[in-house]
Amino acid sequence: MFNKATITFLSISQNEAFARNAVASFMLPLNPTLSVLSDVKTAVSEAVTNAIVHGYPDSVGDIELTIILSDGKLHIEIKDYGVGIESVDDALEPFYTTKAENERSGMGFTVMKSFMDEFSVSSRLNEGTTVTLIKYVNENNA
Repeated sequence: MFNKATITFLSISQNEAFARNAVASFMLPLNPTLSVLSDVKTAVSEAVTNAIVHGYPDSVGDIELTIILSDGKLHIEIKDYGVGIESVDDALEPFYTTKAENERSGMGFTVMKSFMDEFSVSSRLNEGTTVTLIKYVNENNA
């Protein structure tokens, strides 16, 4: 089975739940277990929250969510067009945060990586950040 959707929404906190539920609904034909569904929803929540908080710290902008289902593989891209990340290597370190004053734990990327089968981040200053999340879900026995 192949299916694809792209959704663009504003970087406001209410849309984190929208994105999480959109991905969960879209992957239902794969018949995921509750555990897999929970893992994906958690990773998407973290990625969208990062885009809202860090991508657009002083403004509202677009976040683009792309979901692809292909042969039991769920491929998710969450892209913002915000400020970007100065050092992706630093940002990938557990507990690294640029928002300590806002009580951010610096564990978002670590959480995403631990719940997904594949994970990557690409970013350019003043151009934005793309988080790629991949989960393998057996279509016959998820």
